[in-house]
Amino acid sequence: MRTAIAALMTGLALATTACTIAPAPAAPATPEVAGTSAAVPAPLRLGQVPSQAGDASYDSAAAAVQARIDERGVKPAKNVILFVGDGMSIPTVTAARIYAGQKRGLDGESYSLTMDTLPHVALSKTYSNDFQVSDSASTAVAMVTGAKVNSRTLGVLKGAHFGNCASVQGNEAESIFVLAEREGLATGLVSTARLTHATPAATYSHSPSRYWEADSDLKGGDTGDCQDIARQLVEWSEGDGFEVAMAGGREKFLTADEADPEDESRTGNRTDGRDLTAEWVAKGPDHTYITDQAGFDATDFASDVKVLGLFEPSHMQFELDRARDVAGEPSLVALTRAAITRLSQDPDGFVLMVEGGRIDHAHHDVNAARALDETDTFDQAIKAALDMTSNDDTLIIVTADHAHTMTISGYPMRGNPILGKVNTGIEDGEMKGTDGKPYTTLSYANGQTGCHLEDGEPNCTRKDLSDVDTTDKDFLQPSLVPTHSETHGGDDVAIFATGPGSDLVSGVMEQNEIFHVMGRASGLVAAE
Repeated sequence: MRTAIAALMTGLALATTACTIAPAPAAPATPEVAGTSAAVPAPLRLGQVPSQAGDASYDSAAAAVQARIDERGVKPAKNVILFVGDGMSIPTVTAARIYAGQKRGLDGESYSLTMDTLPHVALSKTYSNDFQVSDSASTAVAMVTGAKVNSRTLGVLKGAHFGNCASVQGNEAESIFVLAEREGLATGLVSTARLTHATPAATYSHSPSRYWEADSDLKGGDTGDCQDIARQLVEWSEGDGFEVAMAGGREKFLTADEADPEDESRTGNRTDGRDLTAEWVAKGPDHTYITDQAGFDATDFASDVKVLGLFEPSHMQFELDRARDVAGEPSLVALTRAAITRLSQDPDGFVLMVEGGRIDHAHHDVNAARALDETDTFDQAIKAALDMTSNDDTLIIVTADHAHTMTISGYPMRGNPILGKVNTGIEDGEMKGTDGKPYTTLSYANGQTGCHLEDGEPNCTRKDLSDVDTTDKDFLQPSLVPTHSETHGGDDVAIFATGPGSDLVSGVMEQNEIFHVMGRASGLVAAE
């Protein structure tokens, strides 16, 4: 075994000792979606100058994109869809590709995700104004406003400080959703996280703390006259407001005296007595509020309805756990299809964000099975969007806000289960550490499994996984440094793009350049 492994470690051809794997057949095509429309020429838009123009990071990113426009030109886009895989690091994309292929009985290594097929690819630098390894709030703000800002803040420039309400005034940044509403476009949000969570909240709120989601959360620091994030959504006054906003997070909109519509043992978080869901419905006869699969199925998204969909008290269920009955909740794919159907009713075009929010949550739990399955579902939502739109008039950008610490390692043979233990296919096959114990292909640099309790005492020696099914959806991958929750990673993430303006996505980009690509291609942002 030592000789074989030594040869492997020095780079001798593993292919001579492993089985040859035939090329995988193409993945079955997704059926064509009813209602797919042909391309419509993008309307002429003069562009706007948002309030953050003049910020150094904004101007630098604008200049970088302008240089590419000067060289390549820019084709106008009628619609823009930004897909954000929260925490979808490059190793997550690779592992999810293998997982998705193996899940379908195909060769995982050569399988292609939908995002893999998009023609333009770049790397995104994800640091924030004040952190080397950033959070989801500052990274989302960078993508939707074009400026690098402080971590844990939403919709405010770097002059605003975390937890300091007084610093917000004069530092508000305007998102591409604000510009779209002012131009008369339709706008929408879809997420598997809470609607008030960092990524969706970056599109409409101005808050010095991402944690101030309900009025009861207004604590810590100087809260002053700041409004909570849920209230800012319902009171958002740009244009005629969001046409669709669908995610989890009911508890931030309901009062502490209100029982949750699906779970009477739970109530809302609000202490101000305001039922924000009722306030949404009271806006007009076209406004509706839905909470479950039945309500979703009963909604005519091919109408002028304005939909607030809140399908869980907190985050939506992982796809592996989602109930598939009338009392359950729609999938991310179904939500994406519905949102595009509704937004496409506007002849002026639309801007939509779709977030796969629970990729990040599974990684924080060192639960690779759910992280990869959420990524696969996110990728299917991208496929649905491509089916329903035209590459001639719709710019689609797929990216992540930040990375995680998951790695793929250990010389597993071709076709080895991506969630499995490392097997080389040589002699007895299973690779072991110097402690004589097997290890998994996927592991984390830090996390809850760095140590485990044994007889009530922390034991930081590695567990013996010999008799453990590491492919089980509840298995938690090993981690090196013991932490209460696995952390984000600071490595670059990928950007994939297609449609008009997508050729502006190339090379190594600052994350806030994504806004400028979307803004210039759509004509919503004026040239400087």
